[in-house]
Amino acid sequence: MSRRRKFYEEESSGAPDYMMTYGDMMTLLLSFFVLLFAFSEIDAKKFEAIMESFKGSAGILKSGKSLEIDQLISESSNNDRPAPGINEIENLRKLKKIVEDYLSKNNLQDEILVQLEDRGLLLRFKENVLFDSGKAILKNHSKTTLVFLSDLLKKEEFIERHIRIEGHTDSDPINNAKYPSNWELSSIRASNVVRFFIEETHMSPERFSIAGYSQYRPVAPNNNEKNKAKNRRVDIVILKSNFEKNNEPNY
Repeated sequence: MSRRRKFYEEESSGAPDYMMTYGDMMTLLLSFFVLLFAFSEIDAKKFEAIMESFKGSAGILKSGKSLEIDQLISESSNNDRPAPGINEIENLRKLKKIVEDYLSKNNLQDEILVQLEDRGLLLRFKENVLFDSGKAILKNHSKTTLVFLSDLLKKEEFIERHIRIEGHTDSDPINNAKYPSNWELSSIRASNVVRFFIEETHMSPERFSIAGYSQYRPVAPNNNEKNKAKNRRVDIVILKSNFEKNNEPNY
């Protein structure tokens, strides 16, 4: 056999053995980048650039497209689209942080509790923040905080939120010409907060609902003055949309 023929047979017998390992490695690398892509934000141009870099250099996509780029982008976009409640929760967290910073700046963090609940963002005002004991007229200095809240709640990300105002008392009975019982006191306090938001800060009335719970929704036992002070409160709740819908009346 001539040297030229022998050389020709060696050349035509197939690729060297290391090419199989090299091909496997490049396939694994491609799979790795595809997985990274699946968990990242979709950028069609970047993805196409990555795929083009594999073509010709890795030699593994020449025979045809193994991936339908448009289909993959479409499916990933649908899967990566946030659920309707995700943005809502993030916005409530943002609101919570803004309110907490305001309270800290104005030394009100011990007077107003701010926390996320299943139903939304709770702002719990101690009685002495908004009202004098046994009264339902808003204190002048408390109006500054309510105006601040109103300005926040009129922003685009919160403008659709329904707001529930809830009045609460302790167990000590009240009985006078203005407030025959704790029911009237708790209800009128909630009503006056709503009226301030609507009449003084021009928020939409459709966003509000009120409730007066008297002494029957305590957060602490009414067995001493410290606990009773906790129960004398007004709660402002910025509701999540699912809680609002679940509690809409049927007419």
